Amino acid sequence: MKVVTLITLVLLFFSCKEQARTTLSAQEIVDKSILVSGGEQYRTNDVYYKFRDYEYASEWQEGKRILKRIRLTDSTKVLDVKGSKGFNRFINDSLVPLTDSIANLYANSVNSVHYFAYLPYGLNDPAVNKELLGEVTVRDKEYYKVKVTFDQKDGGKDYEDIYLYWFNKETFKPDYLAYKFYVDGGGIRFRAAYNERYHGGIRFVDYENYAASLGDSAFYDVDVLYEKKKLKLLSKIELKDISVTASN
Repeated sequence: MKVVTLITLVLLFFSCKEQARTTLSAQEIVDKSILVSGGEQYRTNDVYYKFRDYEYASEWQEGKRILKRIRLTDSTKVLDVKGSKGFNRFINDSLVPLTDSIANLYANSVNSVHYFAYLPYGLNDPAVNKELLGEVTVRDKEYYKVKVTFDQKDGGKDYEDIYLYWFNKETFKPDYLAYKFYVDGGGIRFRAAYNERYHGGIRFVDYENYAASLGDSAFYDVDVLYEKKKLKLLSKIELKDISVTASN
């Protein structure tokens, strides 16, 4: 009897060691996700696309990433440029003076669209903190559920926002994301990816954009409400006319 017990304990010990060895960290999950979604292609290509009434561009110049937004009318071209040296607006190629508050507002707007367009790229930025919350099932598929927060330094104006990502356990692609924000009265958004396609080796998706009215604790169960169809569909976020070209 003692021999059987000892063998059982040994088997349990090695089983636990094997499970611990194969459990991925949040960092490893994100690394794998970035790799299958584009990897080095993110840093060697310029990307152009349309979203609603604007054209967007992400370009690399001397190793620095430049984000652009362009609005064209019959007689006017408005070009917003966000780079390492700050934000500038040009109207018909003429620089427009802006107050700091307005410049920050425009810069955040430009950055937000680009941020979602290239996910999961950006989740390894220095200000990003990642925590694996566990493994869950959403619509019969298994996911790693990862929480993302931001340091105040280099975390942007909305550094207090909290994000959740659901990474498919088989593909490591982020099929869902949610975030809790605090500006303009605050709120919660849940996004479900669809229409996946690759351009120049980079993954792009569109999103169904849902809203939820939840307390702080319930935010972490927003995936459960999505499965129960208790979220309100607000809009669809669709990228059009995507093109990817090698950076100079």
